[in-house]
Parts: sequence; structure tokens; C-alpha cells
Amino acid sequence: MIKTGEYVLVSGDEACAYGAISAGCRFFAGYPITPATEIAETFAQELPRVGGTFIQMEDELASACAIIGASLAGVKSMTATSGPGFSLMQEAIGYAAMTETPSVFVNVMRGGPSTGMPTKVSQGDIMQARWGTHGDHPVIALYPNSVKETYTLIVRAFFLAERFRVPVIFLMDESLGHLRESIEVPPIPSEWILQRLADDLGDEEIYHPYEEVSGFITPLRMMGKSRFHVSGLVHDETGFPLGTSDVADKLAKRLEKKIQFHLDEIINYEEFMVEDAEILLIAYGSTSRSARQAVRMARVDGIKVGLFRPITIWPFPNARLKKLISKVDAALVAELNMGQIYKEVSQLNKKGKLLNLINRVDGELISPDQILQAINELRIQLDEY
Repeated sequence: MIKTGEYVLVSGDEACAYGAISAGCRFFAGYPITPATEIAETFAQELPRVGGTFIQMEDELASACAIIGASLAGVKSMTATSGPGFSLMQEAIGYAAMTETPSVFVNVMRGGPSTGMPTKVSQGDIMQARWGTHGDHPVIALYPNSVKETYTLIVRAFFLAERFRVPVIFLMDESLGHLRESIEVPPIPSEWILQRLADDLGDEEIYHPYEEVSGFITPLRMMGKSRFHVSGLVHDETGFPLGTSDVADKLAKRLEKKIQFHLDEIINYEEFMVEDAEILLIAYGSTSRSARQAVRMARVDGIKVGLFRPITIWPFPNARLKKLISKVDAALVAELNMGQIYKEVSQLNKKGKLLNLINRVDGELISPDQILQAINELRIQLDEY
């Protein structure tokens, strides 16, 4: 196990596992799949050393169900997979959302659909992370862009899962998962490590795990310290199924409000040289590394470009990005899919600013030179716009 302050050479996949263990994760259930297998391998090696449990399950759905059960039993839990496996987990992700079970699902994205390109990079699961399971449901999705940030952000993923009692989708991509970087292991903010309520209830106290309280989140108690019903059916504040229209309406709206009322606490992003930018570049994950270099290159050429990098992908940072787009002359989205975030950004472009997309779906990264070329083409269009 790596320690704070050490200099280590690790991959993104390994950093993900080490960070999760630092967050208090003591149960991992998974099934091997490229390019996420190294996460499972690291857990298999390290979890027994800290008193945790690693299980290789028979498939991805069983893995997802196992971590939900472990979490309900009081153990911080996660699984890791890639595209095809993530598709198989969707039923369980919906169950975790409905039962408000803290859990972390890592998806190291690869080329798709179907078996696709197992060893090639992609960002094709962005919308699946938000809407993969059926019905309106709460979800938080995070996406780092470096090995070091993977280590710290997975800790925050566990914090958000416990704080808001939601499944947190932790997005990575093949390039980030297999990237090796030398990092100094950073300290973990103590406030990111949340523990379940473990005090005994009084004889007359009744725990209502789904009660609508201030902030719309009832803290989860340790099993054994209280008894409560868990069901994927529409249920009342005690957890027992009750499918009346008023209960269904109240539950669906509370699940939504517990996220929407805390956006300032959840949403995180990075800005680079946006103060005087005339063109705004929007990129995330591995693509944002090329984008950042392209901004530097453009600045050398006298082009005022800035970068906005969403770290919290869902809920999307609508308010801040809408404000930034309104201030620039044009914007450019760079991503490794057919324009999933581009379409999201388009909805924020209320003033009709020139908005372009540069993308690749061939399993290769977008280079800084390609982004710079797209910036120059955007400038030509801007003169004619």
C-alpha cells in the first residue's frame, strides 16, 4: 500500500484502487475486463492486507449487486468495469439509486458499442453514465484527467456517495487507466472520510431511512444498530413498498432535490486562462490534457483561448459554463465520441455563439496540434459569422 508523501510510479488503474482503499473501501467485487482489470488486480493484492475482502464474481451484474449488499451491511464498497460490463450493471445501479445505497461504480471507458475496441480509448459512455438505467434517478459522475487526480478524486467519490446516499459513477478512459505517472501521494482531506451513524437507537426511537428531512438526505445508519426495509419498489419513509400516487410523487421529487439543492457542494471544475478568453475550449478526461497544451500553443500564436474542464460530469456545471459561453465569441468542444457533451453545451448556448466540435471515434487521442488546427478553423469561421 502506498503512503502519503511517497513518490511512486503507478498507473491510473492502480491509483484508483489505492485511493479507494485510502477512502476506507474494504470490499471489492468485480469481473476482469480490459482496460479495468488492473484495478481488480490491485484490490486482490492490497485489500487482504488492510482487513478487506476481494471477490471475483461470475459476472458484472453480480458484482454490482454484491457491492450494494456489502454497502448496506456497513462496508464501503466499489466495483470496476468497462463498457460491456457497465451495460450489464445498469439494473443494479438503478436499484442503488432507488434504495439510496452509497456505492461507487468505476467505468474505464473503451471503444464501443458492444465488444468494440477493448484496448483503445473512448469517451463514449458519458450519457450512459447519466441515463443508463431506466427511470428518473439521482446520480453523480466524476472524471479525472491524471493519475494523481484519480487517486484523490476516487476518495471524493466515496465521500459524495456517503454524503448524498447515491451511486457515484467514476469515469476513466483506457489512456488514463493504463497511463503511468510518477506522483507524490497527496494527503486526503479528513472531511472527505465519512462514517455511518453507529449509535444505538433508544427503545422508543424508530429509524426512518427515507424520511424527508432538512436537505432531503437522511444519514444512513450501520446495520445492526437499526432495522429498516430495503426495496426497489416505490416505498414510504420506512422503506416498505407503498405505490400510491402521492408517495411515488414525493419519493421521485426528493431523490431529485437531494442533488439539485446541493449543486454547489457537488459540482467541481477547472478553468485555465479563461479570464480574457475570446474562444472557450471545453474538454474533459484525457482529452483535456491535449486541450490544455493547445491553449498554450494558441496563446503563443496570439489567440486568446481558455479551457473549461468539467470534473463533475453529472450533474453538469450548467450555470458556470453558460456564463462563460455568454462572454466569449465562440466555443469549441473536444471529445472522443460523436458529440455527447457538445449536445449538452449546445443547450447552454442561448446567445447563438459559434460552437464547433472536434472529435475522434477511431480509438486514438486527439492531439494538441489537431485541436489547434480546429481553433484556427474556428477563427476563420468567426470572421464570416
